[in-house]
Amino acid sequence: MMTADAPSTRPSAAPDATWSPQQQWLSLSADGIQLQLDLADGLIRLAHLGRIAPVTPAQHRLMSAAATPQASLDQLPPNTLFNDAGLGFAGYPALIGDRDGRDWLTDMRLSEVACSTDSLGAHAQLTLADATSELEVLLSLTLTIEGVLRQSTTLRNPGTADYRLEWLAACCLPLPNRFEQCLSFGGRWVQEFTETRHALSEGTFTLENRRGRSSHQRVPSLIVGTEGFSEQSGEVISAHLAWSGNHRLLVERQFDGSTQLQLGALLLPGEQVLAAGASVTTPEVVMAWSDTGINGASQRMHRTLRARLDWPTPNKPRPVHVNTWEALYFDHDAERLEELVTAAGDVGAERFVLDDGWFVGRDGERAALGDWYLDQGKYPEGLGPLIASVHAQGMEFGLWVEPEMVNPDSALFRTHPDWILALEGREQPLGRYQCVLDLTRPDVTDYLFARLDALLSDYPIRYLKWDMNRDLTHAATQSGERRGMPAAHAQVQALYALLARLRQAHPEVEIESCASGGARTDHGILRHTHRVWTSDCNDPHERTHIQRGASRFLPPELLGAHIGPEHAHTTSRRTSLAFRASTALFGHLGLELDVSQLAPRERGELRVWIERYKALRGLLHGGVSWRLDCLDDGQHAHGVVSQDGEEAIYCISQLAMPRHAVPAPQPLAGLIAEQHYRLELLELPEHPERRMKQLPAWVQAQLSGEPVVASGEMLMRTGLALPVLDPEQAILIHLTPAITSPIQG
Repeated sequence: MMTADAPSTRPSAAPDATWSPQQQWLSLSADGIQLQLDLADGLIRLAHLGRIAPVTPAQHRLMSAAATPQASLDQLPPNTLFNDAGLGFAGYPALIGDRDGRDWLTDMRLSEVACSTDSLGAHAQLTLADATSELEVLLSLTLTIEGVLRQSTTLRNPGTADYRLEWLAACCLPLPNRFEQCLSFGGRWVQEFTETRHALSEGTFTLENRRGRSSHQRVPSLIVGTEGFSEQSGEVISAHLAWSGNHRLLVERQFDGSTQLQLGALLLPGEQVLAAGASVTTPEVVMAWSDTGINGASQRMHRTLRARLDWPTPNKPRPVHVNTWEALYFDHDAERLEELVTAAGDVGAERFVLDDGWFVGRDGERAALGDWYLDQGKYPEGLGPLIASVHAQGMEFGLWVEPEMVNPDSALFRTHPDWILALEGREQPLGRYQCVLDLTRPDVTDYLFARLDALLSDYPIRYLKWDMNRDLTHAATQSGERRGMPAAHAQVQALYALLARLRQAHPEVEIESCASGGARTDHGILRHTHRVWTSDCNDPHERTHIQRGASRFLPPELLGAHIGPEHAHTTSRRTSLAFRASTALFGHLGLELDVSQLAPRERGELRVWIERYKALRGLLHGGVSWRLDCLDDGQHAHGVVSQDGEEAIYCISQLAMPRHAVPAPQPLAGLIAEQHYRLELLELPEHPERRMKQLPAWVQAQLSGEPVVASGEMLMRTGLALPVLDPEQAILIHLTPAITSPIQG
């Protein structure tokens, strides 16, 4: 049996959706998780979210009805799944808007309930209406077969006048008072997914992103939970907005202790006006509950995202990348390229991606973006000869593009200066010497589709690295009825439409989402792409933090993780190949260095690591990810366990000087308690005698060739005695089933 910490790897029971009109009670359940809603009085109160609970409506109403304090409204307004001000709610409303200063207050009441089940989960559609303001709201809820709650909100305007929308929460979730802390994720370029822990107190904790893409600075994700929650302990709800643009996340606690969580797309002034009869639907929020720490929520999120991915070739192993950027930059010399292709094939790469600099006029970052025509000077015979060389080495060919951008120094901009997002009369700030094309214009997306379609039709390109290297500013369209009005929200929708159009025309092509590294890393973009470039930083010290943060919402096979050069281009830190490879192993492995310039010994070591990745990627990309709690703040430990619990691999990294002279034993997680495992130490840093007079006994036995076997119970309860590691060192441990146990655990 699996440990109690891990959610089941398969749904434990068929999804169930039960609506009782007599009791005004709705219940959705799937994979051991249950959502119960009390719909009495036309309101949507959250009765329960968590493990399946045998609570009846009468019991719940009797035991949970709270007192009313003095010096307050005679009846405290309820905290619901759609908080508005009609009953006196004084907090942040789920809907903000007006009709020329009227209909700004709403009192939405339930008018219709529909529920169903299918192979994807349990579903509910809750319609609310307010006759006075002439507005309707539809809450769409799905509890997926993986036990993940998905929610979106639709606002309808059945009235006769326009309604100016300022805010519509994609989800408005009441939180239990016992939730005292919140984890947010932000950072900057080359330091993505920096986490910050916040104490929740009376008032509103709000994070807003106005950069036009999901951004480095404000990742559209929050984890809320009980005091001190960690990777392996505590009750949490992990919430992620599947949207690649501006957003708002907030947690608000009222004076009475009632707490709400809201997530949604942030709208610029006048960005969405609903005409009579029109409607608008928010992006989707993905939420996972766990009472065994963040791991439990992450594992459910991984499963539900894996189930929705649309791979061009199902079950295809994630091929080892070679990307040319840090090897060549803009120097597309034919001889150098040929050397790199040959060296990439020699070490076992399976995909060769030609990065920036291949198109006409592109000799640096200041010119030619938008002119998506091959540079005949660099490629007089086209891309055919290069692709033939790539294929001869057993690799498929990929290409870098940045379709959303244009340099002012380009033929496209000189011909169509009105094709960019800009405000007339205001100077447009540049970012990386480029402007943003207005994708809300059909002529712009038609041009981009035509150029990309031509490339994909002319050449056997099986992969696009789709980059996006700047924030949106002055995000207004310069054409049509909305001339001069904000277009940031519509820009994201137009991007999704362009990607969908391209994928329909070329379903065999995989697409990577890159945005100055990890500035567009969300479930929304992953409905149209297959990988994210987690960060432009390949320094394994920084990457350990970055990949750990990203892994809370994305499974490892979607996280581009490359082995960079010894001397990191973004931090100037020098690290060993073993540390770089041990870190990159736990993602979609690639190479971001000039393999052709490596010494024979280092090239041989790299080949061994690539072979190791290929042998383990079925486990790494199909297993259950675990991040382990460590007593040493300078230590990071994580691993992947196979779905059946029979095999596992763990990495323990030391990023700073150890806290103690003798490291604390490290318990593992996710194993079968009764199973005996054979331990194989795949990686131990060189010259351990410099740090230790004596190695841990199990390590010494391993190095002496003795079999080391321990029970899952011991490995999870007592853990492993660790060797002393210097900063920027790691060990890798592989576990496989053992029939006998010479060294009993």
